[in-house]
Amino acid sequence: MKIKVAPSILSADFSCLDREVRKVQRAGADLLHIDVMDGCFVPNITIGPVVVSSIRKATRLPLDVHLMINQPWKLVGAFVEAGSDMITVHIETVRSRELRVWSKRLKRRKVKLGISLNPNTPLKRIKPALKYADFVLVMSVFPGFSGQKFIPSVLAKIRQLRRVFKGDISVDGGINDKTASLVIKAGANVLAVGSYIFKAKNIKKAIERIRNAG
Repeated sequence: MKIKVAPSILSADFSCLDREVRKVQRAGADLLHIDVMDGCFVPNITIGPVVVSSIRKATRLPLDVHLMINQPWKLVGAFVEAGSDMITVHIETVRSRELRVWSKRLKRRKVKLGISLNPNTPLKRIKPALKYADFVLVMSVFPGFSGQKFIPSVLAKIRQLRRVFKGDISVDGGINDKTASLVIKAGANVLAVGSYIFKAKNIKKAIERIRNAG
């Protein structure tokens, strides 16, 4: 499968976010990963639909809005209206019947639905929901803050998931050129990457190193 690189704007300089977004677009990013945190499901607060709407004006790249929030369905509509191309919700925050309803609603809007799971959430928790997912996001750190160290135990989960799921498998957390190689070999093909890209002296080369790490 094609390897896609999704710079995570949590590591960008928010004082010049439009320039940061355009910079990674020019450097060859495939999509943008946008972390939304509520201070409840995770111990941090980031951004809302207004910022996503501003990002939409700055780029043509697909926007994957990762909702690390409780009761995500209350805000999904607002994020879709703001210009999201992909909505990712956590299996820990949703029920199967909700996924069934919202997968249909999002398909009508031509928005992809992703389902994410935390490092300590067993894969069996997500298996019944895979029929509703356009893609799956495997967290390789505990969500909440950027710059965390990659958790190697998630590699087995990625390998198991690839055996039962044919769509895109994304990985988020602690991704650099070395860990990128590990997750690609395990079966992932979409890599959300934060500081390794935004702190790089040469962003284009950093993206190329991630894409070619497998």
